[in-house]
Amino acid sequence: MAMIHLEPQTAEMFSRALGALKPPPNLTLSQWADNYRRLSAEASAAQGRWNTDNAPFQREIMNAIGDVHIRKVVAMMCAQSGKTDGLILNTIGYYMSYYPAPIMIVQPTVNLGESFSKDRLATMIRDTPVLRGLVDNKSRYSGNTIMKKNFAGGQLTIVGANAPTDLRGRPIKVLLADEVDAYKASAGKEGDPVMLAEQRQTTYWDYKTVLVSTPTTKNNSRILDEFNASTQEEWTVPCPNCGFYQPFVWDNMVFDKDNWTAGGAQYRCAECGCLDNEYRWKKNSLQGKWHAEHPERPVRGFHMNKIGSTLCGWDKIVEDFIAADMDAKRGDYEKMQVFVNTDLGLPWEEPGETVEANNLLDRREFYEAEVPDGVVYLTAGVDTQDNRFEAEVVGWGIGKESWGIRYQRIYGDLKRGQVWADLDDFLSKTWKKKDGTELSLRCVCMDSGGHFPDQVIRFCKEREERHIWPIKGRGGMDVPYLRNPTKNNRVGGELFTLGVDTGKNHVLARLKVLIKGPNYCHFPAAEDAGYDENYFKMLTAEHKVTRWKSGRKVERWELKDPAQKRNEAFDVRNYATAALEISNPPGLEIPGEEAPRQTAPRQYRRRRSGGI
Repeated sequence: MAMIHLEPQTAEMFSRALGALKPPPNLTLSQWADNYRRLSAEASAAQGRWNTDNAPFQREIMNAIGDVHIRKVVAMMCAQSGKTDGLILNTIGYYMSYYPAPIMIVQPTVNLGESFSKDRLATMIRDTPVLRGLVDNKSRYSGNTIMKKNFAGGQLTIVGANAPTDLRGRPIKVLLADEVDAYKASAGKEGDPVMLAEQRQTTYWDYKTVLVSTPTTKNNSRILDEFNASTQEEWTVPCPNCGFYQPFVWDNMVFDKDNWTAGGAQYRCAECGCLDNEYRWKKNSLQGKWHAEHPERPVRGFHMNKIGSTLCGWDKIVEDFIAADMDAKRGDYEKMQVFVNTDLGLPWEEPGETVEANNLLDRREFYEAEVPDGVVYLTAGVDTQDNRFEAEVVGWGIGKESWGIRYQRIYGDLKRGQVWADLDDFLSKTWKKKDGTELSLRCVCMDSGGHFPDQVIRFCKEREERHIWPIKGRGGMDVPYLRNPTKNNRVGGELFTLGVDTGKNHVLARLKVLIKGPNYCHFPAAEDAGYDENYFKMLTAEHKVTRWKSGRKVERWELKDPAQKRNEAFDVRNYATAALEISNPPGLEIPGEEAPRQTAPRQYRRRRSGGI
């Protein structure tokens, strides 16, 4: 076969044409960044070519984002860990130039979205040659704006999580949600902003969702919830002495708080116990690897703190802790929360006064009778729900030692009379001691703050001679426990105002008493008494937390876990305690003990009928 001779110019032309048809090299996201990304002077202290080896912990996260088989990546990161440059901007550049697709970036607010576009995105496009010609910002026909960039094969849209209309609309393949813990719970009235944005990905089989954030508080952290449902991966580095791979945890940091600069900060190996300095530990970072707690899960989740980050020094971390610790000793936890969130990359859990459910469950006891001999008076509290009443009968002895007698749920439609009759039967019941003595309820407090206030007040008004009183709770640590009743309601019945937070303080103080005697709380072990595991979870569902707002100390009661929304047992015990204070029976006070009631209510005597 004869050889075809081409002129040099023609051969060069064919070479260029065939080169244009050649598929691009198969690059991971981190390889793309190392080859093409340039750091801008305005956004980085080290401008120039990107090098993933400077932050080796980012490599696996970036490659997971670029992996076509992974649908979602979650990164719960400390501050100064390269979240924006490494995970957000590199992903944008990768999909714009190498794997074009419709992209959406969600920032906490529209204003932050504009700042991101001007300060970070625009400078990356300007200084990264492979991206520079992809976006036409000069032509008025290009359709490009601050919040929208068109490029061949796709477009980039920047929205605020507070703008619900922007979260709906055109389909997107790649969703990048930045600082998700700063998002409001709902985008206007339309629901969770992350879920709204994810709905736009349903038309793509190979969609990609990336959620990135520094966590905030444990009870309100989106990124924590997402991380808990993921592979839960931690960055591990081998010990300089024994080679054992381990994650960096704050408990293994060793330094002298009073004179820490003299010896510096060191880290103790969890395996061999050897101490080594920051240089020797971080020298092994290139051999570091991610360890997954749940490798079988489809969502890749990563957690990173500053101790293991090659972008931060240990000296600054220790300084942050010492400053926060000094304030925490004075009861101001604001700096400690910042340290936990931004340095450790962990959610903050408010320190609170509480008791543990299991401790109370384990101290249940068998009574010799329905009512123990130490009980002198009985009171009850009733909580009103839409489909039931929850009531507790509590016995009181000398020194206000208490015994739980019965926790009862009475189910029924509160719009019908039967459930009210059942409640009346329960409150009319007498309770027996071992010697056969029968005790009736001396006083009852019933919550009127639900959806049936008039019915509750009317029910109680008809039973005032039995000392069954409606109460209306009022929050605030400075609100007195009890105030004299008023008839300022539509029914005209006596209504007590109860300082619920003050009352919870008294209940907690008694639950924390460990020695049987004054103020100690007993609980029955009998199955039919109603004091099961669920009861104690409700009784301990809240804790008292202390926060500092603008230099002012603020205390309040909060749920420990939002998932445990049931706290009726705590409320009902509070009402039963208030009933004791309203009745104010003689002989229970310990000499010298201050009564919790700050404003004494009027005393009520049993009314006698004059006959016919």
